[in-house]
Amino acid sequence: MPQSVVGLQARSVSEKSLAQLVSEAVQSHATPISQLLRLMWRVDAEPGANENLRAQLRARIGAPLAS
Repeated sequence: MPQSVVGLQARSVSEKSLAQLVSEAVQSHATPISQLLRLMWRVDAEPGANENLRAQLRARIGAPLAS
């Protein structure tokens, strides 16, 4: 049973656009830096990625932990 839940979560994440993933990660202060860095890698790898996504991630990665 737990495998079906994991599979469902994986599908729902992959169906989200990169912009949605970045937005959710930036807004959540619980997002680990490692996940933010992986998203930055995906933004850099995507040829048509919006420069605003890079700026949002850079600002969040550099933000103090208390903010």
